[in-house]
Order: sequence, then C-alpha cells, then structure tokens
Amino acid sequence: MRFLGFRDLTVAYGAIQAVRGVSFSLERGQIVSLIGSNGAGKTTILRTISGLLRPRWGEILLNGEPIHGLPAHEILARGVAHSPEGRRVFARMTVEENLLLGAYTRHDEAGTQHDLAWVYSLFPVLGERRAYKAGLFSGGEQQMLAIGRALMSRPKLLMLDEPSMGLSPIMTERIFETVQELQAEGTTVLLVEQNALAALALAEHAYVIDLGRTTLSGTGAELLADPRVQAAYLGEGVPS
Repeated sequence: MRFLGFRDLTVAYGAIQAVRGVSFSLERGQIVSLIGSNGAGKTTILRTISGLLRPRWGEILLNGEPIHGLPAHEILARGVAHSPEGRRVFARMTVEENLLLGAYTRHDEAGTQHDLAWVYSLFPVLGERRAYKAGLFSGGEQQMLAIGRALMSRPKLLMLDEPSMGLSPIMTERIFETVQELQAEGTTVLLVEQNALAALALAEHAYVIDLGRTTLSGTGAELLADPRVQAAYLGEGVPS
C-alpha cells in the first residue's frame, strides 16, 4: 500500500485549473521532490494535501484512506504537516509560542515538551532565543522556526514549500542537512524547491510539474541526468 497517493487530482481557482489530473505516490520514509517553474502547480498540490484547498476532481489517499474531504486540522492530526512558502510565522509571538502552536492538536504534555527540546537541539538558535519575538528573526531563522513548528505536530509526512527561498548558501545547506536528518529518523518528506539541483540531489524520487501536469518522473539521479531537465531547470554546467 502506498503511504500517500494521488489519483487524477484536479484543483481550480475559479475557472482556472492550477492542477490538471495529477497522479503520483510516495512511499513511507522517502524524500520526494516536486520541481517546476513558478506557477506550475506545486504549491497548490501541497495546499490541497493539507486541506487548505479542495480538489475539483480526484482523490488523495493516506495509508489507503481518503483525506481530501477532511478539514485541515484533522489532516494535521493524521500526521500531515505543512511548512508553507514564505514561512508564515506569527511575528508578535515568541519562538516558543510559535512552536507550541504546532502542537495544538496534541494532548500529551510530556511528549510535547520532549519534542520542544528536540526542535531546540535541531536548531540551537531557537532554544537560545526562545523568548524573542519571531518578527525579530532573520529569514533563515524564521525558516527554522517554520520547520520546527511543523515538526511539533510529530508528523509522519512533512511537506516543505520552498525552504531555501531567500536564504544564504550556508543556511540553505543547514536546512537540507536537517531534511536528511529527519528522513533518517523515519519522516517522509515532500519537498517543493526552486533549487532544482539540491532538490533532485536529495530526492529518492522526483516529479516534474509543468502547467499543472506531471510531465516527467524518476529517481533524483535519473532526472539530474536527463537533458530535458538540465536544459529547463538546471542551466549550464551541470555535470553529466
């Protein structure tokens, strides 16, 4: 049984179809990347999985059970967490308050405190500045906070939308190292990332989304070596 699967997923904004009959799947414990140009439909797919949008047609199955008709908080409670594009932290709240909001569907105080300490171990700067307002943080620190907030729900599936956007190369490297650490601990990761080279290097499987459709798929290594992907998304100088 697939961990997460899509069948003919179609999502529209009014009369405009942003996702057109997409079908693909994730296995438990994988890192799967979606690459494509701006406006291709990648963010819409993530927003639909997390319940922020409703599909016009098709279905989304988690462990064989449909989730596309559930409200967002129930999808979160089933283990699907979303770190959105643009971070969307609560600027006037402290780091710790932001993180604890990520655990609002949980009712295990001891487990929540354990995971709070774990997030602080992943991102020490958050622990050092836990009483600071999130709006005072840099973009990279806010990205750590957004990922940490998603992790506080103890997700089985972590969806990351453009985690490296606006970050320095050093901070980007740290974020991607964290993604690998999370996978090693058993978390399944669905990654949307404009840095296609890094996204494919991380991924065990990847899909190219173009104009709302899946146009190519394969292992990350296969797509890195594909001349069509190189020409469209990787630019010159990509090693063969």
